[in-house]
Amino acid sequence: MSEKQTILVTTAKFITPYLEKEIRELGYEPDIVRATGVEFKGTKEDCLRLNLHLRTAYRVLWLIDEFEAKDLDELYDNAIEIDWENWLDPFEGYVSLQTSVFQDGINDTRMPSLKCKDAIMDRMREVYDVRPDAGPDNDKTVFYLYWSRNQVRLFADTSGTPLNRRGYRLDPFKAPMQETLAAAVLMETIWREGRNVVNPMCGSGTLIIEALLMASNIAPGTLRDNFGFMHLKPFEDLDWDSMVQEAKSKEIKVPDGMFVASDRDRKAVSAAKKNAERAGVSQNILFRACDFRESLIPRGRGIVVLNPEYGLRLGEEYKLVKVYAGIGDFFKHRCKGYRCYVFTGNLELAKKVGLATEKRTPFYSADLECRLLEYQVY
Repeated sequence: MSEKQTILVTTAKFITPYLEKEIRELGYEPDIVRATGVEFKGTKEDCLRLNLHLRTAYRVLWLIDEFEAKDLDELYDNAIEIDWENWLDPFEGYVSLQTSVFQDGINDTRMPSLKCKDAIMDRMREVYDVRPDAGPDNDKTVFYLYWSRNQVRLFADTSGTPLNRRGYRLDPFKAPMQETLAAAVLMETIWREGRNVVNPMCGSGTLIIEALLMASNIAPGTLRDNFGFMHLKPFEDLDWDSMVQEAKSKEIKVPDGMFVASDRDRKAVSAAKKNAERAGVSQNILFRACDFRESLIPRGRGIVVLNPEYGLRLGEEYKLVKVYAGIGDFFKHRCKGYRCYVFTGNLELAKKVGLATEKRTPFYSADLECRLLEYQVY
């Protein structure tokens, strides 16, 4: 087992509580919980396990070094002293550098990225007389630079492509909800494995697919075949395949409960079906092309969750007033005994639902502040 180092797992604002819960359930004890990340000590093997199992994470970062730097020259001078040759293949390496910079005196955040990247390349040229390729692609070797108040932290990004990109959503349709956000939304509901999930207005199917991944105990990392750690020298000898096979051995082929997805747009239903097929869960979802009012509500208990349009473009909002009012009627007349949810970025339209909310949970979808509104229908 390798030695422990600082691991920083990042996510979106307001999703951190769900990420922290996931990390604790995997057996880790957080040291620091930030607005957009959770930090603790772990091994390189732990990085692989986190990439495999976490549903609400963006990146799993492994700390390489930290130091003080007041300006770009100090950043370069410290960064070039790091043993980058122990991380990168000089001939097959391709480097992408992601940055978060909040340093006084730095007006153009591209400059720290260029300076740090130069340090990496110059070090590799000193050692091997070869300068690896570099660019924006994050599907190979990715490093992460955080610089704030003279404190620099450099991480190896063991995820590479962010973990919200599971690999199944090749047909995004219109304005899809991110996979990590969908997972957090489901965690916030009262739904538990064994109960029904009904998802009218399913769009590209992200919510219903994430529900099936949870119910089937499918580790989201099993859906991808490329991670950042696969391109980092210190992680080359770790047995990823055995971890994946162990996770797959614990999957539930026929989960309890019914899973229903519908949308009035047949193209949306088609996209959702294809995405569910790629995720390996389509056989457990009942798809239907219909208006949300005609959605099948199975007998028993469970949740109904909708993500209606927000009407943010000029002139669109008034068209959606009847839709939101219709959602309230649908809940009252068709969904008795279910817990019902509306995820929206338009709180004025949400008032048209006409039902008292039991809970209003804040989330962000991209840069838009949203709410998950919970209704109990008796």
